[in-house]
Amino acid sequence: MAEKAKKLADPVAASYDVASQKMIKRAQDLGVETVFDRAANMKPCSIGAGGTCCKNCSMGPCRLPLPKGGIEGKDERKGLCGATANTIAARNFIRMIAGGASAHSDHGRGVAEVFMAAAKKKTEAYKIKDTTKLLAVAADLGIATTEEVDGEQVQRNIDEIAVETAEAALNEWGKSEGELLYAKSKAPAALYETWKKNGVVPRNIDREIVEIMHRTHIGVDQNYQNLMKQGTRAAIADGWGGSMLATDLQDILFGTPYPVASEANLGVMKKDMVNLVIHGHEPILSEIIVAVAQTQEMIDYAKEKGANGIQLSGICCTGNELVQRHGVPLCGTFLQQELAIITGACDAMVVDIQCIMQNIANVANCFHTKLITTHPIARMEQDLEPGNVSHIEFDEHHAVRDATRIVKIAIDNFTNRKAEVMIPEEKSPIIAGFGVESIEYHLGGTFRGSYFTLNDNIINGRIRGVAGVVGCNNARTRHNEGHIEVVKELIKNDVLVLTTGCNAIACAMEGLLTPESAAVYCGPGLAEVCETVGIPPVLHLGSCVDNSRILLAAAEVVKAGGLGNDIRDLPVAGSAPEWMSEKAISIGHYFVVSGVYTVFGVTMPTSGAPVFQDYIFNEYEKLYGGMWDFEIDPIKHAHKMIAHIDKKRKALGIDKARERVLMDMSDRQALD
Repeated sequence: MAEKAKKLADPVAASYDVASQKMIKRAQDLGVETVFDRAANMKPCSIGAGGTCCKNCSMGPCRLPLPKGGIEGKDERKGLCGATANTIAARNFIRMIAGGASAHSDHGRGVAEVFMAAAKKKTEAYKIKDTTKLLAVAADLGIATTEEVDGEQVQRNIDEIAVETAEAALNEWGKSEGELLYAKSKAPAALYETWKKNGVVPRNIDREIVEIMHRTHIGVDQNYQNLMKQGTRAAIADGWGGSMLATDLQDILFGTPYPVASEANLGVMKKDMVNLVIHGHEPILSEIIVAVAQTQEMIDYAKEKGANGIQLSGICCTGNELVQRHGVPLCGTFLQQELAIITGACDAMVVDIQCIMQNIANVANCFHTKLITTHPIARMEQDLEPGNVSHIEFDEHHAVRDATRIVKIAIDNFTNRKAEVMIPEEKSPIIAGFGVESIEYHLGGTFRGSYFTLNDNIINGRIRGVAGVVGCNNARTRHNEGHIEVVKELIKNDVLVLTTGCNAIACAMEGLLTPESAAVYCGPGLAEVCETVGIPPVLHLGSCVDNSRILLAAAEVVKAGGLGNDIRDLPVAGSAPEWMSEKAISIGHYFVVSGVYTVFGVTMPTSGAPVFQDYIFNEYEKLYGGMWDFEIDPIKHAHKMIAHIDKKRKALGIDKARERVLMDMSDRQALD
């Protein structure tokens, strides 16, 4: 019997982005398979997507589909061991939290280890760049930053502070007693008390992840509410622990981001230059690659090979790390990694960890591209075979040596291009690199840097509220459409958007990360604020570990006053319109249990267990102030967030716009 012909994806239906549409069509013309074509040929399992397939022992997999007519009365579905749909869905859900928390927190541990090497001066490649942030982080970790000398308090030796900070940070992963330090020192006091009351303050990062794996083993925890209690501990350990430590330590080592101009989309690649694409999530190697690629020695070497220079660009969160500190342009999102190679201009792609498709090895072998894996825990089977895939294990103690080797491989490969180069012309200007510190500066300058101005504009109604819109791409929906439509609808309704990860890149590609976009896309209130302050309506806050910046920005809003005593009181909402990875579930959950109403798109791995889903969609608001929600349609998705923001405005008594009053000097002197 003849094999059934494989379907090809419709490029326009597959992606919202014109550059991606062109590359999908080119791949099909060249007979190169991409994720878009695979999605057209492989349908997802509806039972697994609903969260009610259990494969935690070899008696399974036990598949519990929803009855065609839905659940009426008691849900009688059970696995072989008797586990109910609620138990199975809760186990699967918190295993996703464990996977996501592991990814971000192991990233953080790696950064902490490099930070320790830098603090002890065991590597020349890394040094402390931001001592102001070091002192702030040291204080949050309980490290003394001053000492008494001759009866006066003076600052301690910065090298000693750095070593003790590194030791305290690393201890957060596996300490034998106590609780997560940032939970108390960084979170609003009311939020910490909520966690304490519910018994979910993390003990350390690793323990909470390990305990999830134990509890979800067959025959252990079989109560969905108790399972979610542990999932909550692990999510907090991620958001207010591993991820937040990763962000803080990266800022100390590589510099705290401030706004920088760059560009985004496949059009940033250049035909006459060596194109080195950096993809993954850890900035430890990529920081050194940027430094090496900018040396005159490497630029001259590239010119010897006939190139006009070296063009670096980034994909996924490594791209976000590079753009926010160095202005290195963004090549694309998660779903564009194969497409960057299909341009025929990618001389090398260097990858580290997370969100790296194994198929880019197969695509690289169809072109001249050298694909280089660099992390000991993230290799590909193709790097054992002859071809374009190789492994160069990165060592922070020999960082410059390893980075130089990688850059030279890219340069040497420039002359080996074998396919016609086709780089789409699409690219957009962007302003990236916002953070808690830079937002504070933009709002008040050096004279009065604080979040008071933001709060003032939320209270007077010019800004309706704030939304954190984050997350991956998903080939089960149209690439970038959910991201763009949700964000455009929010800013049209005067909601300021904070973004990270692939949503940030999608918004960058659409031109939403420029101050000028406010006049085109925003409601009158937000447009006025953006014009006055000189900021985009969508603020790029970095990579997916940098979601901690959004949490800290929310904490600063609470601290500035006038909008309640906790994050749960604020007119804010969260969203992941095209989520894909386990990291997104961990991120979503730590936002929920921090008091943020959070909406996901595409699919929800709880839909197969209605009782369990109702628990995290509704009951969680009573426990933590935040709750989950789900909406596929991007416009409805945005309006669910807006409705929640309006509900919070009404509860605060600021649901009606207030005009500012011009005060004379006597009025100001009368203020308390």
